[in-house]
Amino acid sequence: MTATRGTRALLGVLFLAAATVGTWLLWLGWDDELTVDAEGATSGPYDAWQVIGCVLTLVLLAALAATRLSPWLVVPVMAVAFTAAWTWRAASTDDSGLWAVGAVLVLVGMVAGSTAVSLAARRVGRRSADRPG
Repeated sequence: MTATRGTRALLGVLFLAAATVGTWLLWLGWDDELTVDAEGATSGPYDAWQVIGCVLTLVLLAALAATRLSPWLVVPVMAVAFTAAWTWRAASTDDSGLWAVGAVLVLVGMVAGSTAVSLAARRVGRRSADRPG
């Protein structure tokens, strides 16, 4: 039995959404501890290595997804899935309401990053396919 183009796209979108949320869980979702330095200033909950690992994983995911899906599907799926996962945790742990500002910044960053990566991956993939070989 062969899947139609729409069915393959739907399955791809569902897999991409799950993988994007999984990326958040793998790198950031488990850490909720703030770091207090010797002067009493707090930071966190994420360390630089976690954010770098998360970003690199998202870049790889967007590039791979763009080889199978249109970037115009990759961008909204990744942006909404990651922002929803981040917002769920932030809203439940922040009493100040600043989580909303963070959610907007995460959404803007995800849109910008996934757009750049998926369009570049699509362009590179097409150039490779067009080369005589």
